[in-house]
Amino acid sequence: MPAAAMAERLRVATYHAGLSRKGPGLMMRDVLKGEEQATAALDTIVAAAPDVVLLLDVDWDAGGAALDAVADALAERGVDYPYRLAPRPNSGRPSGFDLDGDGRTHRARDALGYGRFTGDGGLALLSRHPLGAPRDLSDILWADRDDVTGLLPEGAGAVVPLATIGQWVVPLEVGGTRLTLITLAAGTPVFDGPEDRNGRRNAAELALVAELVSEVDHPVVLGRANVDPVDGEGDRDALAALLDHPALRDPEPRGAGGGGDGHAGDPALDTVDWEGPGPLRVDYVLPARDLAVTAAGVDWPDPDDPRREIVETAGSGRLVWVDLTLP
Repeated sequence: MPAAAMAERLRVATYHAGLSRKGPGLMMRDVLKGEEQATAALDTIVAAAPDVVLLLDVDWDAGGAALDAVADALAERGVDYPYRLAPRPNSGRPSGFDLDGDGRTHRARDALGYGRFTGDGGLALLSRHPLGAPRDLSDILWADRDDVTGLLPEGAGAVVPLATIGQWVVPLEVGGTRLTLITLAAGTPVFDGPEDRNGRRNAAELALVAELVSEVDHPVVLGRANVDPVDGEGDRDALAALLDHPALRDPEPRGAGGGGDGHAGDPALDTVDWEGPGPLRVDYVLPARDLAVTAAGVDWPDPDDPRREIVETAGSGRLVWVDLTLP
């Protein structure tokens, strides 16, 4: 077959890895010593062996030592990611304002994005293929995108960004094809009051991602929206604008799933198993409509699968993957 006619499979994944810890350096410590949860999360990534994976809930440090430890541990298991991206996230960065109204200004809920320390629960992009220079849109102000009257203290609108954690647009080169990865890391729409501050911010983050899709070629959105299409809390119209975007397709990856009491959604689509709200679909990989999808799944093993214990030990999140065929 002529080289020009050959196609290449690309597996794209997102995974809320649960690797964040309660203080700086602790994630790297646990990865290096083989702590049970960290090992289970790494084994979950290796089992899927994605070509590109967006990891959520991983701690950032200025030198990138923690991410290097994760990548080295994966390489030792046979899955090598020579290309990595992890700019400083907004999570844990002090805002200088009392954002939650408790009379203090330096607690987790007062940060630009919820976090106990700078870099708490950030993002990391790992790839087998070259990553281009990213557009880091994490500094776009929330007040420039939405009316924050009554949602933030006086003056905080000039400081608080829209992105709870981070917002990146990253070119990806695979053979002769250039894709555009758009990260999705919207904050939780709950844990606020009647003003619906978190819900409003979440909806505005989703709206920005939908706009970014229209600006690029071959977009692939991946990450956590923190909203289920039919169950739980959040602005479902904002999510629908993304899922139904004419430039994207929703492959609806499936696993064994959980299902919750009174839930209307298909349990096979669930991607997280939370206490309280129960299993929900909150993580997504949404490729461009002009890209061929050959397979998709959620790593939620059946009850009798020996991997079930590993996946559950890793945490509440489930890895979501989509296989694309590129010309």
